[in-house]
Amino acid sequence: MAACLPGAAVASGGSPSDAEYGYAEDSDLAALEDRCDRLAACILARLERRGIRLAAAESLTGGLLADAFVRIPGASKVFLGSAVTYDIAAKASILGVDRGLLDTEGAVHPLVAGQMADGAARLYHQPRYDAVIGLSTTGVAGPGPDGDKPAGLVYVGFHLPGPLNADGRERTQTRELRLRGSRERIRRQVVERVLMTLCEFTAFLQEDSGINTRTDC
Repeated sequence: MAACLPGAAVASGGSPSDAEYGYAEDSDLAALEDRCDRLAACILARLERRGIRLAAAESLTGGLLADAFVRIPGASKVFLGSAVTYDIAAKASILGVDRGLLDTEGAVHPLVAGQMADGAARLYHQPRYDAVIGLSTTGVAGPGPDGDKPAGLVYVGFHLPGPLNADGRERTQTRELRLRGSRERIRRQVVERVLMTLCEFTAFLQEDSGINTRTDC
């Protein structure tokens, strides 16, 4: 098990919230694991019922978001894959993120997150798929800042195809996260926040799916 799992202890010099890192953090990350499992299972069930597919583009999470889905049996019916574009140039060459934007703002920017999500949906789309949701993560995992951008500053993106919008039009939304903790905890919190937000965006799909939103999402 990888996504939302406890990781190794970080080196000294982390954020103040790492002072008690060890068994306490392991327990906290184990709780994150359980929440991620329930959220991912809920999302996959909703999307499978409606024939909607899911793809991702990841930077600081480095595949953890993909793993959150593939941990769930039957995920292949919905989840298409994830492009881990850790290198800034790869965001442009693989996902089509604007090179000028990357040169000016760097990778940690809401517009970059939005274009990454769009790129993920476009990259994994096939003619036989009715709709593909694109997810993205980009940010600073720490333990220190990246230039003027502090550890824990993260942007996540959501490419929402027509079936998820009342007017039937595609939309892209981004969210800013300000997270604290060790590098490992920040990365895994990002996965949880993406899943929580996607649960919100897809909540209306559960009305006839037999899913109990209170307990599963």
